[in-house]
Amino acid sequence: MSTVFAIANQKGGVGKTTTAINLAASLAANDFRVLVIDSDPQGNATTGLGIAKDPARPSLYHVILDNLPAKDAIVATEFEGLHLISADKNLVGANLEMVDMPRREFRLRERIAEIRQEYRFILIDCPPALDLLTLNALIAADAILVPIQCEFFALEGISELMDTIDRIRDSFKHPLQIEGILLTMFDDRTNLTRQVAADLKEFFRDEVFHTVIPRSVRLAEAPSFGKPILTYDPRSRGAEAYIKLAKEVLDHEQSRQSAQGSR
Repeated sequence: MSTVFAIANQKGGVGKTTTAINLAASLAANDFRVLVIDSDPQGNATTGLGIAKDPARPSLYHVILDNLPAKDAIVATEFEGLHLISADKNLVGANLEMVDMPRREFRLRERIAEIRQEYRFILIDCPPALDLLTLNALIAADAILVPIQCEFFALEGISELMDTIDRIRDSFKHPLQIEGILLTMFDDRTNLTRQVAADLKEFFRDEVFHTVIPRSVRLAEAPSFGKPILTYDPRSRGAEAYIKLAKEVLDHEQSRQSAQGSR
């Protein structure tokens, strides 16, 4: 059985791509087959995993707009067990091109249905907008993981995302779960960080991950070398944090399976 996570927050610069790359690598390091789908036209997850952008190579655009079988767009990364469906500049026009298409919100879900059994985890890196690409990702996903930077506007932005999740549940009868709220770029030396973290934990309670991702130069450097932090600097605080996050995600999975088994 596979699990699909959308990594989403309409706010930019909160660590979505960093989380997609490094959580995927940490899950793959646990001997699971993992697929990252780069749904952001900027293509940062693609280059961050060491895959050069190549307009001639099949990408997510061809999967959702040209009905290319998803398996034909998958490329292997240098990290064992970790594969990618890339993004390129073609994806910029996808929101407009999908507007008049039938079942436009379900295109990604329908395209990846045929490959779900090939992977234990599929992580979709969403663009920083609540657009049709993000909507496709949320409807394709079983659960959403929300990275949040501990800053003044964090709570304001996430309330809009939660409204969107509620509308998706109601309008599309899709039981999208919240995998967790992930505190990123965490620096507990500042009062603001501690206060925002406390507010988020008070508001979301058990939905906030215990793991926090520290502010880290090594974590910021790794994508420019096309490597997850586990390859770039496996002894760093960032690597340790994403290993802990992967363990927390796996614990959630085990709890869910146990709950389903006892019904």
